[in-house]
Amino acid sequence: MPNALSSAVVPQTGVIRLVIADAYPIFRHGLRRLLETRSHLRIVGETGDSFALPQLVRDLCPDILLFGVMPARRSAAETLREVADCRTGVRTIILTGAIHTPEVVEAVQSGAAGVMTKDSSADVVFRGIDCVMDGHYWVGNSTVSDVTASLRKLNIERRRAKAFGLTRRELDIVRVMVSGYTNKQIAREFSISESTVKRHVTHIFDKLGASTRIEVALFYAHHRLLDGV
Repeated sequence: MPNALSSAVVPQTGVIRLVIADAYPIFRHGLRRLLETRSHLRIVGETGDSFALPQLVRDLCPDILLFGVMPARRSAAETLREVADCRTGVRTIILTGAIHTPEVVEAVQSGAAGVMTKDSSADVVFRGIDCVMDGHYWVGNSTVSDVTASLRKLNIERRRAKAFGLTRRELDIVRVMVSGYTNKQIAREFSISESTVKRHVTHIFDKLGASTRIEVALFYAHHRLLDGV
């Protein structure tokens, strides 16, 4: 089996049996070395081949699959659906560079019980594994009740923090601008002067690279700028 390493299945009370799947050998090696520092964690197999992974899971029946999102010969979601079809009861934690990508969201919808970034601290990795093993869910660095909902919330928070450099007031003005408010109506809505509105609108144009309100509206729609804000 390409890029695969396995050992016999030896049940042992209190031991969490893991399979590591990631395209990069150096990452797998580093993760293995980290996990081996905890006596209750046992790595029973690893692979860098997403096509070989379902059979490896079927053969070894691990408790936890640590699944690194791999270069796309096929989608992570497709691989995890095949793993789920093995019906071994394995619980999957996705390891990724960024937890907000559409690919990760799609993979989570295929049944993953957790998501953490590849630069997570050792403590986060250990706590995440224990949490998922106990039947809970994990996103980022904490336990959650619903992985998909938590990813959505984190994405909203990311958008809010980023917001293309717009201030809270400027975001509020964008919201009413795209509804067709004139400067006079905006001034009345927020109890500010028209000259202040004009200054805010100028800053909005500069930050979004827009020159008209229509362009602001198009930018707003394309980037879903105010989702959850």
